[in-house]
Amino acid sequence: MSCSHQYTAIDLFSGCGGLSCGLEQAGFSVVASVEIDAIAAETYKLNHPGTKIIQADIKKVDPRALLRDLNVGSLDLLAGCPPCQGFSTLRRRNKRGARRDQRNSLIMEYLRFVKELEPKTILLENVPGLQDYYKFPTFVASLKGMGYQVVYETLNAENYGVPQRRKRLVLLGSRVGAPSLPQKNDKRVTVREAIGALPDASNASDEIHRMYSRHSDRIKKLIESIPKDGGSRCDIPSDCQLACHAKEGVGFSDVYGRMAWDDVAPTITGGCLNPSKGRFLHPVENRSITAREASLLQTFPDNYTFPPNISKQAVALMIGNALPPAFACQQARALVEVLDAQAPSGQA
Repeated sequence: MSCSHQYTAIDLFSGCGGLSCGLEQAGFSVVASVEIDAIAAETYKLNHPGTKIIQADIKKVDPRALLRDLNVGSLDLLAGCPPCQGFSTLRRRNKRGARRDQRNSLIMEYLRFVKELEPKTILLENVPGLQDYYKFPTFVASLKGMGYQVVYETLNAENYGVPQRRKRLVLLGSRVGAPSLPQKNDKRVTVREAIGALPDASNASDEIHRMYSRHSDRIKKLIESIPKDGGSRCDIPSDCQLACHAKEGVGFSDVYGRMAWDDVAPTITGGCLNPSKGRFLHPVENRSITAREASLLQTFPDNYTFPPNISKQAVALMIGNALPPAFACQQARALVEVLDAQAPSGQA
């Protein structure tokens, strides 16, 4: 960050801390976070000990009381990633529909915090489907009515230093200057660059790197038959195919697929340690990626800590639900530029 003054931020729906990592990398001091899930809050606390974490239902949190307790004066940035499953493509394809998911109302909780805290800048991240939500135009109009200049666009994280395809809607707002979304990076980071130097997972000293799926002999044989470096289940010999995959047009072709060394990874999801959930096999080793590999593909620091004695499914879910820090950092830096431009002489 180019200025000597450290800007303050609050992270709503913080999960295990991906967004906060990116904010800190951009130079913000994350003074508080709000997260309802106990395991995610515990993980956050392990990695962000200097941040006040409120483990509670956001609907029960008083924004002004929180700001008073923090004693930081005005807030420079309010950032948040409301749970987005209700707007996901798969959810909207089925009959349950996006409008019926109770989590959709959480963007209005974010709006409540904006109204109460009046931060100088705002950052909201979600799946692209949020734009189709019937309350989204009202949400944007409310922000503009409060004096925020708002820009939003669906961006792909692979263009911002993340070794992964991940399309997300990013909204930036400011009431102290006009924000701009960051420019794309010229160079993509590959799977090889992200995880190629890691040691053998089977006897690694890092317990998170030893965390990956174990399979039956039949599934092991199937995995061994998949061509290295980008092969998919479509390449498997017929005698190794699972019965459920034998019928033409059944299922997703990427399941039991290998990542390719010199490409980016697919979207890291909460099922990223299960090869039946997507292209989550290691490029050359006959196993799924490990939790550490998934974490690195999400651009978490290589020493990011997870609580001991929790299931690999719980770790995978936290990692998959996170906003990649490198992606968040790029968005946050765009807001630092706005804040720097309005900072009093001597602070910037």
